[in-house]
Amino acid sequence: MPPRWPRKPDRQDPAYRRLADRINFAVHVALFGALNSGFWFVRLLQAESWPWTVWLSGGWLSLLVLHGLYVFVIARYDQDSTPA
Repeated sequence: MPPRWPRKPDRQDPAYRRLADRINFAVHVALFGALNSGFWFVRLLQAESWPWTVWLSGGWLSLLVLHGLYVFVIARYDQDSTPA
């Protein structure tokens, strides 16, 4: 069931921004998992002929961790803060 918002969505609303950022992070995690599992599956089938998958997965995971740190630790959702 999709999330329902009790009032008109407004990017200036701190609770809405917080929810939107977390949903965006969840989409990025799902995309990371789906694509990387596919890359590694093909790599295993082709006897490790894709050496760049290690660098792609590591770099992407690093960016994903930074994104998670921003969403869950750094981001401020106060009423007086403006969206980036």
